[in-house]
Amino acid sequence: MVKRRVHVAAAAIISADGREVLIARRPSSVDHGGLWEFPGGKLAPYETGLGGLKRELHEELGVEIQSAQPLIRIHHEYAEKHILLDVWQVHAFSGEPFGREGQAVRWVPMEELVKYPFPAANLPILRAVMLPTEYLITGDEDDENRFLERLERALTEDRVKLVQFRDKSLDEAAYLARAEKALALCHRHGARLLLNGNPGLLERVDADGIHLTSERLMSLERRPLNDGKWVSASTHDFGQLRQAGRIGCDFVTLSPLRTTPSHPQVAPIGWHEFQQLVEHAAMPVFALGGMTRHDADHARGVGAQGIASIRDFWK
Repeated sequence: MVKRRVHVAAAAIISADGREVLIARRPSSVDHGGLWEFPGGKLAPYETGLGGLKRELHEELGVEIQSAQPLIRIHHEYAEKHILLDVWQVHAFSGEPFGREGQAVRWVPMEELVKYPFPAANLPILRAVMLPTEYLITGDEDDENRFLERLERALTEDRVKLVQFRDKSLDEAAYLARAEKALALCHRHGARLLLNGNPGLLERVDADGIHLTSERLMSLERRPLNDGKWVSASTHDFGQLRQAGRIGCDFVTLSPLRTTPSHPQVAPIGWHEFQQLVEHAAMPVFALGGMTRHDADHARGVGAQGIASIRDFWK
């Protein structure tokens, strides 16, 4: 049986201070009635994602989009239909949003989104909304004071909010000791810290999550942590992206987008192939490999959550 394909545009409307997002409750008379969702609706065959979203938000909320950017595209299979959720992050709009069709609407702090029940297809959107667009991966550093100085500079000057602590030069004891200091520094500046290694490390250091190598990712049968912690992973191809979706990773890096000095022998993915891979990822994807902040808008334009980098942040 050929499934009916439905193209839906949705909006993550962010408040001016970046702390809240607007959600709406589905009417009790429709599928998933009573659950919360990101405002939007089905597109007509002739509409583009952004064009259709502008119409939907005017009809549903009485607002006009002034500035928006692609956030994430999600393919979701139901028994009788295939849904494409084309999600845009709305940065600026005019008008005061209200439920023009009688639906409840609410501004919700980012950290409280997980308290609201959403349809299963919306879960990757929750992750994308809650994640920043920049992901710092720390570089190796022998001097601990210099490590902390570099990290604090990234947190204060670059305003990084998501950090992966990666240092292959340290033994486990030294890594854990430094992780405790990095965690305190990150939390002081409102940033999340993920540890690169075995999920069991979180029994020793209560960081915000774990980043899996691609080898560890492929060895797992299920998600290694509960939903209260973040799980990310390194991926390099479609098979690893599919495995990350199967075990429930919250987000991944996909690399190398460009040739890098650290891995000159590895062929780069390139923007076109990156876009094709991201289109069918089941979670937010950060572009990694030769990325700088100048690439952020391009990366978002081809479906990435943002960019991940060592060199551009770890100065």
